[in-house]
Amino acid sequence: MNLSMKWLGDYVKADMPIKDFCHALTMSGSKVECYEKEGSNISNVVVGKILSKGPHENADALFVCQVDIGGEAPIQIVTNAKNVKEGDLVPVALDGAVLPEGKIKKCKMRGVESFGMFCGLDTLGLTAHDFPYADPEGVFVIEEDCKLGEDIHTAIGLDDTSVEFEITSNRPDCLSVIGLARETAATYGTELNVKAPEFKGVDGDINSMLKVDILNTEKCQRYCAGIVKNVKIGPSPRWMRERLRASGVRPINNFVDITNYVMLEYGQPMHAFDLRYVEGAHINVRNAKNGEKIMTLDGVERELTEDMLVIADEKKPVAVAGIMGGEYSGIMDDTTTVVFESAYFEPTQVRRTSKALKLKSDASSRYEKGVDRLISMTCLKRAFELVEELGAGEVLNTVIDRDYTDKTPAAVEFSAEWINNFLGTDISEADMIKYLERLEFKVENGKVIAPSFRIDIGCKADIAEEVARIYGYNNIPSTDFRGVARAEFTEEQKFARTLRNAVVSLGGYEIATYSFVSPKYFDKIRLPQDSKLRKVVRIVNPLGEDTSVMRTSTIPSMLDVLSFNYNNRNEKACLFEISKEYLPAEEEKPFINGDTLANSGKQKHKYNYSLPDEPQRLTIGTYGGDADFYTLKGMVEQLLAELKIEDVEYVRAGDCEVFDEKYALHPGRSAVILKDGAHLGIMGEVHPEVQETYEIGVKTYVAKLNIPELMAAAADKITYQPLPKFPATTRDLSLLVDEDTPVADLEKAIKGAVGKILEKVTLFDVYRSEDMKKNGKKSIAYSISMRSHEGTLTDEQADGAMKRVLKALNAIGAELRG
Repeated sequence: MNLSMKWLGDYVKADMPIKDFCHALTMSGSKVECYEKEGSNISNVVVGKILSKGPHENADALFVCQVDIGGEAPIQIVTNAKNVKEGDLVPVALDGAVLPEGKIKKCKMRGVESFGMFCGLDTLGLTAHDFPYADPEGVFVIEEDCKLGEDIHTAIGLDDTSVEFEITSNRPDCLSVIGLARETAATYGTELNVKAPEFKGVDGDINSMLKVDILNTEKCQRYCAGIVKNVKIGPSPRWMRERLRASGVRPINNFVDITNYVMLEYGQPMHAFDLRYVEGAHINVRNAKNGEKIMTLDGVERELTEDMLVIADEKKPVAVAGIMGGEYSGIMDDTTTVVFESAYFEPTQVRRTSKALKLKSDASSRYEKGVDRLISMTCLKRAFELVEELGAGEVLNTVIDRDYTDKTPAAVEFSAEWINNFLGTDISEADMIKYLERLEFKVENGKVIAPSFRIDIGCKADIAEEVARIYGYNNIPSTDFRGVARAEFTEEQKFARTLRNAVVSLGGYEIATYSFVSPKYFDKIRLPQDSKLRKVVRIVNPLGEDTSVMRTSTIPSMLDVLSFNYNNRNEKACLFEISKEYLPAEEEKPFINGDTLANSGKQKHKYNYSLPDEPQRLTIGTYGGDADFYTLKGMVEQLLAELKIEDVEYVRAGDCEVFDEKYALHPGRSAVILKDGAHLGIMGEVHPEVQETYEIGVKTYVAKLNIPELMAAAADKITYQPLPKFPATTRDLSLLVDEDTPVADLEKAIKGAVGKILEKVTLFDVYRSEDMKKNGKKSIAYSISMRSHEGTLTDEQADGAMKRVLKALNAIGAELRG
């Protein structure tokens, strides 16, 4: 539903800022999709008067005009328009003007300066329907009452704002300007001004000119008809065309526009017939006959069935009830007498007929949602009021009203206590009644009586909703569901979230892979045939061989994704996944009770199921850029620091019997992470053969961390220590060791020898001379920082610690380098 803010202003105060209006109506239940200001893509276009028009000295097809734009001196414009002359008022786009087709700048046209351009209808985003008198092919010659230099938006009424609402199917009353005016008045607590329509009419007995019979009073409960004589077909006035345009409806002629105007204003579809095409001057509202045909206004012949409702004359259908008129029911240029129809058609039959005929219209979309069954006569009178206002004909002062509607209003029990309990609020009964009365409900004798246009009211919860939206959803306090425990993350979920945030902060992008994989994955990562990882949980009804087992390692899944990225020309990648492995249980744990199944009469399943262990894993994979083993190790160390896991050890992966994924990694560039004997994970460079199998052309690195072990090792509490009071003592060591001596062994020896006064050990140099290489040696240099919290360390204490360090290092083959 597109709402014209100018039109809204006829019924309710609507001078608030447009953004405030959109927010307020959305919060009270009428959702705003967007708004658009007419002509917002046009600027610096004004009304000008052509003072003179002369030939161009260098071009026969061009003219030079002097134009008065209300300034001190006229401006010169070069144009090729032939439909303008001296004295015409035209839209002038000045130098710097912005139009939908671009920006206008002064220029020379065949040697003569032009300081702007004249605009046509299409240049301004308009059509001949908006201004019927204008030449659609030439410059727009303005016939409106306007001033020179006036902005074109106000001069021609291109200054409305259209607000688009999303109207839900249970609120068809809001598919109208008056319906949204009611909502606006209720939202802002302002007065609604809707006058009852009146028309004078001319003397005449409609019953002598027209007869109406309803043969199916269930599908058509009310039918109102009136006649207009001496019809004058022509364009509608500008104010009506403007409002229709702002509402997204194309103006056509005064009679068609009146029916559309009333439909938009009240939400009641209407139709106008040319009386001469109603044979026998007799309207019958009846079911169609099987095989009966009608040519609808869209030019398509449609075959009808007996469950479809039609408006017919004495011989044929002239309209499909509530959907569309017939070919000859429309208003022609030579029409002299018009029958106006305003009726209530049952929504379900309109929808079924519309769907069966594949025919949709503005009328059907309103009827099938339901319209106010008591408003038909009001809308007929409004149409006649407009006919007289536009001078479009003579309205007979008598009408036909065939009314079979049930006028009993919907009534629902009113209980302020129940509403407050339902909403979790503490609103007084007086305030509730005030809110309901703002929405035109009545509260009488303990019941809420709904107005006829509110067809959605059926129970107490509906009344509570009306109270809540006017009271303000934001004013309702948040409460927990009664009888439901507060939802909270488990400790495992909290830990997984910490891991996720930590890896994201390190530059990782999360992925998600399938838990069921192919058995060929094991060969791709070089697993031995007797590996425990080859013992898998098999899927009973797999989609195929490639998804037939549950994975026992997440590394192949990560390598698959890395391969996909590399082969799609992503130069670098850093990915991670938190997922599960599925490890067959050591013992049988049947979770289908065969005896129970047998006793229940059901066939016993032939498979003996066991629940697998499903430990969570964090898998990290990276390649490209600056990625190397130490980059991956740095990520792991930062992650462990985030979890407050200290004093971990890194040992050669080849010496570990726990992780069979070691066969997928480079034997000299991989490590297992240990903490107090617990295996936290494995990391390293992917083996060249595996890398080649996955068709990754650069060195690739992966890590798999065991989340349960990480969680067990993580610090539960953060322990804070005061800043040191005493200075640190630093000693540097340069050691000569065998090439294959792990630096982790050296650091372990240093830490054990120094004891509790050790603050940190820093590796700051690794050196290999030619002589060292020949002898299989390397030089390792450490900086050892020591500090006591009881006092300043003496030289004797520091030297004693260094003697213990050298002794411990000598025991593992390290010598002090001379």
